[in-house]
Amino acid sequence: MMTNRNAQPNRRLVLHSLLGAASAWAAPGAWGQNQRNDSDGRLVVLFLRGAYDGLSALVPHGDSNYYALRPNIAIPRPDGTPQTALALDAQFGLHPALAPLMPFWKQGVLTALPAAGSPGTTRSHFDAQHHWEIGIPGKSGNAPGWLNTLAGYHMRAASAAGQTAAQSVAIGVGEANPQILAGSAAVQLVPRGQAATRQGAVGDERTRDAVMRLYSGQDALSQAFRAGADSRMQTAQVLSSGMASPSMESREMLAANNGAGSAQGLLLDAQHLGTLMRQDRRLRLGFLSAGGWDTHANQGAVTGQLANHLGNLAAALVQLRRDFSQTNDLVLVCSEFGRTSAENGTRGTDHGHGNAMWMLGNRVQGGRVHGNWTGLAPANLHEGRDLPVHHDFRAVIAQVLRATQGLGNNEIDALFPGFTWDASLDGLLRA
Repeated sequence: MMTNRNAQPNRRLVLHSLLGAASAWAAPGAWGQNQRNDSDGRLVVLFLRGAYDGLSALVPHGDSNYYALRPNIAIPRPDGTPQTALALDAQFGLHPALAPLMPFWKQGVLTALPAAGSPGTTRSHFDAQHHWEIGIPGKSGNAPGWLNTLAGYHMRAASAAGQTAAQSVAIGVGEANPQILAGSAAVQLVPRGQAATRQGAVGDERTRDAVMRLYSGQDALSQAFRAGADSRMQTAQVLSSGMASPSMESREMLAANNGAGSAQGLLLDAQHLGTLMRQDRRLRLGFLSAGGWDTHANQGAVTGQLANHLGNLAAALVQLRRDFSQTNDLVLVCSEFGRTSAENGTRGTDHGHGNAMWMLGNRVQGGRVHGNWTGLAPANLHEGRDLPVHHDFRAVIAQVLRATQGLGNNEIDALFPGFTWDASLDGLLRA
């Protein structure tokens, strides 16, 4: 006969297999008590797992070193034809696959920071992604994801204001358990692609009745299961679409993806995220990810595997702009680190350091590049090979949190321990 001690782990196994529920991490730290003016901004974080090549997306066509370092994979200087970079200014241009984003640039709602990232120097995908997701470079142990901590802040703020508490204010689409959403605050997790439109095992009436009896108690695990089952069924009923099967990827690239889906499926995931966050305005924080960016070989230039991924990214951002275009909405695009400034012997690029971060939203002082840029001369490169990190990613995000999420200095310091406010970025967002 099974004892009570063994019953709960088995129930947890059933819960995980049926719903892909997230585990609980440590509780977030205490928040400061300073005055704040909360806004209604919705924040969507799009993470490109595998370290995308920002020097191909945001092309430094005004730097002759770029073409010397990349004789085969550099994006040609702008000349007005479709096979060259799209000029943004005298220094930078867009990869032609990102052409759908040019209207946002001209409207002044899209910007890029060419040399941002983590001050940590690891070249490990897993370590670097972990640091980004918990907001603490160099920390290897478990910690709550910073989006989960932010979600907890919003839920407590709503409760303190006497508002009806939402079950969750954060949603992730595409990954089973992203670290950035791990923590004590409840979050909604939606499978990637077509799986999001299926009810899974709980869609079968007999199975659902059986597991609901198993989880009929009032303990926290049973309540969490019932809430998750209801959410899965409701989500599947709302979403209906199809998606092509992703192409085969190398074993190394799949590992670098760390559970993220392919860039090919990103558009559908973006559509699902927008649909669900439109339906429930209490969902203020969204997370998406896409893998396939670890381009060590045959990266391509104007065409090729990277160009295809960038085209999928552009389509997803256009979709996100449709759904997140209110005053304080903002979409943030980032990756764990950049890639080497020089191409390697297999016409790809290796793990680097600094990289381009992107912001899309009405509060963005767009239509121009922000942040420090020192070029690609050998003396200006990190360890003689990579873009430096001129701006800590936490300092970039802190600008967003203050302007669109209502956080004060104490809250931001608690969210990102040890970071320093970067006053050079104070013009990044409109007041």
